[in-house]
Amino acid sequence: METGKDSTAATPAANAGLRGVVAAQSKIGDVNGEQGILIYQGYDIHDLAAHSNFEEVVYLLWNERMPNQAELDALCAEFRAHYAIPAEIVEMMKAFPKDADPMDVLRTTTSALAFFDKESAHKTDRESAVKASIKLTAQFPALVAAWERIRQGKDIVAPLADQSIAYNFMYQLKGETPDAEEVHMMDVCLILHADHELNASTFATRVASGTLADVYGAVVAGIATLAGPLHGGANTAVMKMLLEIGEVENVDAWLENALATKRKIMGIGHAVYKTEDPRATNLRRFSKRMAEKTGITKWYEMSEKIEKEMLEKKGMHPNVDFYSASAYYLMGIPTDQYTPIFAVSRISGWTGHILEQYANNKLIRPRAEYIGARDLKYVPISER
Repeated sequence: METGKDSTAATPAANAGLRGVVAAQSKIGDVNGEQGILIYQGYDIHDLAAHSNFEEVVYLLWNERMPNQAELDALCAEFRAHYAIPAEIVEMMKAFPKDADPMDVLRTTTSALAFFDKESAHKTDRESAVKASIKLTAQFPALVAAWERIRQGKDIVAPLADQSIAYNFMYQLKGETPDAEEVHMMDVCLILHADHELNASTFATRVASGTLADVYGAVVAGIATLAGPLHGGANTAVMKMLLEIGEVENVDAWLENALATKRKIMGIGHAVYKTEDPRATNLRRFSKRMAEKTGITKWYEMSEKIEKEMLEKKGMHPNVDFYSASAYYLMGIPTDQYTPIFAVSRISGWTGHILEQYANNKLIRPRAEYIGARDLKYVPISER
């Protein structure tokens, strides 16, 4: 059932994939595709990546401004109070098939978390929605890390209450004190992936929250959308591509064949950016640094070569997925966990948009251009 006035009047045909169609007003983020600029609440992504941290950026996305120290400390304390996931969720995860896709696990466990949030589940007022957002942002890293441990037959690792989201994620994932430089890189990666205006998964969360579905339901819609290979799955596909190519000397022949057969080069090109994705600028540096640090340089060298040739041959630039793949790989993160890591970050942007939608809500109900048959008459089944 839909509420509100409707009309059968003809509507203009939309661009395929709604390219260029403005579907909402938002203060959260803005993408300037022509100039390669990404901002969160007025702050340039390069400035945030260089100076901020993920928790501070979460506050910014939710509150339209940077926090003072007391406000940041209070938010961090809230996160740390909710790092641990319910024991019932852990037991449920242990019963999952060990080959379950990590995004399926994240989607299912996120939905189940609502059972254990009597305080804010099924509520859409700002106070309740913020509480749910805090819990989900705090627990996403633990869910992703717990599944990695469980499927390997290892004990899950309890979070450290005095550490950041990025630190705890790396610690719980690997079960050992993480490398400080890698924690910093992960923290910046979480900043870079936090929001990207009305991307597919964020739009899904706004559509869901526009019906006054609660935060948990809207976030599940976002996870389901992010799981698609044309959205969040692209960074995993980039690493699979690099593994398929194998060696730097194979790049030329592989790329020539791929272009001849019209194969999509994963991580290259973007629906909005016509120049370099500003997030790729930072991630290129991380990929190079991890290559230097580990002594395994071929993944970065292959990526660099593909980037150069695609720019020369097609005028196409790398996007956020291209260099994050090799950086994560050299951090020892399994390839099928790349998209869940995306969600660990994007939960901040999703919830920011959900809060914004609730604050000035109108049911999102676009029209479709009907291109089917008309004036058909029913024929009894015996005569067909």
